[in-house]
Amino acid sequence: MSEERAHAVVQAALESGCHHFDTAPHYGVGLSEERLGRALAGVPRHTYSLSTKAGRRLRPLAPGESAPGEGFVDTPPRARVWDFSRDGIHRTLEDSLARLGTDHVEIAFLHDVEHHLPQVRATGYAALAELRDQKVVGRIGFGMNHSDHLARLVAEYDVDVVLCAGRWTLLDRSAFDDLLPVCARRGTEVLVGGVYNSGLLADPGPRASYDYRPAPAHLVERARRTAAVCARHGVPLRAAALRFPFGHPAVTAAVVGAAAPDEVLENARLARQDIPAQLWRDLVAEGLLDDDLPVPTPPAERIGPS
Repeated sequence: MSEERAHAVVQAALESGCHHFDTAPHYGVGLSEERLGRALAGVPRHTYSLSTKAGRRLRPLAPGESAPGEGFVDTPPRARVWDFSRDGIHRTLEDSLARLGTDHVEIAFLHDVEHHLPQVRATGYAALAELRDQKVVGRIGFGMNHSDHLARLVAEYDVDVVLCAGRWTLLDRSAFDDLLPVCARRGTEVLVGGVYNSGLLADPGPRASYDYRPAPAHLVERARRTAAVCARHGVPLRAAALRFPFGHPAVTAAVVGAAAPDEVLENARLARQDIPAQLWRDLVAEGLLDDDLPVPTPPAERIGPS
């Protein structure tokens, strides 16, 4: 997207009542942080909060060197380097603060650590905890798609908050079985990402994606049946998908992406959609939702896109 549209997305979020922004060095190889910093320049710092991530340190490309975009386009000439050393974590956060134009962030996550657990245990977590002690970051935690790894890390460490993507949705209950119980026990806040499972629960068409791959036919059919139940109650599938995670008391926010200002406003509208309790009961009756899962009870209090 253009720089102008990126700024418009941030402005629309602020105007819609969304005041938390999640980013990472990985996103656009630093471009997300840079654009977010420029878009928030001049906005009073106390009126919004930020979360970013560490684990992938960025370095400039050498002359003639190229690096994969990993799904991002028009990226700056930088390469990602996995680095969970104390110096690497501190340098990564220092660089993030410079790109964001701030001297602190409210939350810092160790990002996608599932293949780097020895390094996390040796140096990564301690380095992030040190930054929390120094008030450079307010709260710390882990962010990834794997709820089982997150559950073990929450049990092992003094974690304030986690970001779990795609594992607590209308189509995937994994986090309910492993992560959410330990978070509730330890008082760890849960931010839920991937509420649409990367597209299927937003638009269950034949080309929909599920967890960044073409959606399997049986999940497309389940999403369509879920959408049909929602339609009987006058509720868009996206609204039900966005509201559902808040049935669990450990969940405090949903991190929802947007590529244009109208998507931001639509997310805000969907977050405030009235959803009757009978909708959840009908999903259970039709075998589309397990009957042991907690569901939101109206009226919803203080939920919205993040």
